[in-house]
Amino acid sequence: MDFCRAVAAAALGDPSKVAYVPLRASARFPALMEGMIDLLARNTTWTLRREAALKVQFAGVLFYDTQGFLVRRPGGIQTAAELKGATVCVEKETSTLVHLRDYSADNRLEIMPLEIDSAIEARRAFFAGRCSAYAADSAQLAAVRIEAPDGPQSVQILPERIAKEPLSPAVRGGDQSWLTLVRWVLFALVAAEELGVTRDNLQSRLSEAAIRRALADGDESDRSLGVERGWRVRAVQSVGNYGEMFDRNLGPRTSLKLDRGLNRLWTQGGLMYAPPFR
Repeated sequence: MDFCRAVAAAALGDPSKVAYVPLRASARFPALMEGMIDLLARNTTWTLRREAALKVQFAGVLFYDTQGFLVRRPGGIQTAAELKGATVCVEKETSTLVHLRDYSADNRLEIMPLEIDSAIEARRAFFAGRCSAYAADSAQLAAVRIEAPDGPQSVQILPERIAKEPLSPAVRGGDQSWLTLVRWVLFALVAAEELGVTRDNLQSRLSEAAIRRALADGDESDRSLGVERGWRVRAVQSVGNYGEMFDRNLGPRTSLKLDRGLNRLWTQGGLMYAPPFR
């Protein structure tokens, strides 16, 4: 949601000009392709099949995630290998389902997926005991864990990570300017963190040449994208840099308590960095 606010600030000059549309996984791409939404920003994995077959375009990795399993504790299951022949809850029409089937086949586990229409219903099915495990993105499992009816200590995420899940905002194919704007809003938030620019110190640091090059210069690109000058500054001013956004929504001081892991800057052992702006 913070990323949507940053895009709205860049494109429309106001981070509050966002209408959020909750969608099931099975409805997200039809909604995007039919113009019901302009930006798909949820836990959606960037894949070749989606870009090639669905004709949607991914702006860049907003969150590097992995796929795992949530199981009940105590339940005897300590590793993914112990799920042989088990029923596993999984959301319908997701990359999670594809990866689950591949992992089961590759490891001869004969896992039986119980396909559920939505994440909420999959969570309920798992807690109701309809399946031995729940397969989803690890960050999503962390959110499910804190809502366990018997408390977070009653469930655990298994140590195995069975697939990469690069989560990316997506737009309809055919609108290059919109794709470019969304993509470079993301890069502006990452670049701000690389440069040590925060929401609080942004204005005082705009006099520095490196900060201007990354966030303030660009009359030509502004005109080509059809936005008012200063769109990168507006994006950072609205939500802070990438690290601030992560910490506020997912980090150790939130209920999810997620470590940044792969989402650290490249200078800190992660995968996040912004391409040059010039």
